[in-house]
Amino acid sequence: MLQAVTLRRGAKSLQAASRSFTRNLSSKPAWATIDVGEMGKLPTPYAVSNLVGGEWRKAKSEMLIPHPLDKNQHSIFSVPDTDVSELEPFFKSMRKVPKSGVHNPLKNPHRYVEYGEISRLAGAALSDEKVAEYFAELIMNCVPKSKGQALGEVKVTADFLNNFAGDNVRRLAKSFGVPGDHYGQFSQGHRWPYGAVGLVTPFNFPLEIPVLQLMGALYMGNKPVIKPSEQVSVVMEQFVRLLIHSGMDPNDLDLLNCRGPVVEKLILETPLRVTQFTGSSKVAEHLSQATNGKVKIEDAGFDWKVIGPDVDDVDYVAWQCDQDAYATIGQKCSAQSICFIHENWKSTNLLAKMKENAEARSLSDLTAGPVLTQTTKQFLDHANSIAAIEGAEILWGGKELKDHNIPDIYGAVEPTAVFVPLEEMMKEENFSLCSTEIFAPFQVVTTYDDDSVDLVLHALEKMSHHLTAAVVSNDLEFQSKILSNTVNGTTYVGRRARTTGAPQNHWFGPAGDPRGCGIGTPEAIQLVWSCHREIVNDNFVPDGWTQPKAT
Repeated sequence: MLQAVTLRRGAKSLQAASRSFTRNLSSKPAWATIDVGEMGKLPTPYAVSNLVGGEWRKAKSEMLIPHPLDKNQHSIFSVPDTDVSELEPFFKSMRKVPKSGVHNPLKNPHRYVEYGEISRLAGAALSDEKVAEYFAELIMNCVPKSKGQALGEVKVTADFLNNFAGDNVRRLAKSFGVPGDHYGQFSQGHRWPYGAVGLVTPFNFPLEIPVLQLMGALYMGNKPVIKPSEQVSVVMEQFVRLLIHSGMDPNDLDLLNCRGPVVEKLILETPLRVTQFTGSSKVAEHLSQATNGKVKIEDAGFDWKVIGPDVDDVDYVAWQCDQDAYATIGQKCSAQSICFIHENWKSTNLLAKMKENAEARSLSDLTAGPVLTQTTKQFLDHANSIAAIEGAEILWGGKELKDHNIPDIYGAVEPTAVFVPLEEMMKEENFSLCSTEIFAPFQVVTTYDDDSVDLVLHALEKMSHHLTAAVVSNDLEFQSKILSNTVNGTTYVGRRARTTGAPQNHWFGPAGDPRGCGIGTPEAIQLVWSCHREIVNDNFVPDGWTQPKAT
């Protein structure tokens, strides 16, 4: 059985962590083990470690992670290429976890309090300007994005941790009671952990997505094993070191670096009670079948924006469209993949302004940059295939970036938009191509009029994944028509509507799929990382009870 951290030991470690944060942090925090300024400059790069059974460990082999901006530079770090034969410590660690979890409402409740304090300290650290800068630079070295986008990711993560400081962790496990049928009977509903759980996390938000899901798993009393994307795993390694510095027992989680088939073996043969996966829909479907549905999924997002018939605030709408489609180099599951524009906007310069904003993006400030999931050829082939549809045309982009030295395994492309007539897009032979998410700075643009609103709704109905959406309109009747006939999980509506945005203050996640999971809010944490347990107290046999006739 797992040995729970005692309250006395936990209190001492948290007090020590609290004192350590009173000192001024240097550019490299005290707990950090990599200097971000040296990434890509050393012939022997920093080696990320696994964490298992409370110990940092290496593997027999390693994977070198190339510099994403300059193929002539040294690798930025290496990660353990853990083999199946090296999984035994992970099997041993996760198989020790009872199904009742490390803590639950009836067992080790002091750990709710301890994690409230760990969150407070980690949130305070990420809120510190120097630590925020450290993580932002670390993120940008791994998955190039603008400084504003990287700092925004750190801020959301810090705000989330601050939200669950103090008593808010234990409030996640708040129970409820219902009176019974007779004296002495009372039912209580509890949020109960799963025990041993897994997380497989993506490259595009290497701090925010893993941390929000990881902390939710820990808050609810599970022991997680987390497998981050190899390209960015150094970010999670450093955050786990921060958690330990903040008072977390290193036995509370395992960190595994490996290839996909290796973590799949761990997931299936432990077996983990539930695995939360964020990433491609193809892998999500494979995991769902392999685990017999014991997954929580936040996968693909071919996200739509419908710009309504009421025209106003053209500059703002154009700016938001550009941000939604191309910020973070389009590598967001919530990125604007298709934009339906009402013909009333033809009288404005909306498209011209969108083009101007897109063409202002630059590799120099990382508002444009490497695409880590598509090569340049794959991207351009996709854009040209859509542009070959009758009546379609490339509106802007559709070219390789100039003056770059991005590795050939990645894409180096200009932000791109392709116009496709709505009627042509809806043809059976074209729709699948036009509604394919490629996780890159790419969008389809089309137009509609009052008579073809239902055709737009038909297009939205045909899409297979329902993550985010935007209805850009202050026309209440139009809003209601679109909203009442669609299903996307996080939907913004109004003139300032956007598709991107996963802050800590509201639910973010898909709808329409029973495997779908949210992130960030108490409701999301409870849904993903706990199940319902009903305990019915029935205590007193009434005086004078006699045995009734059998039924």
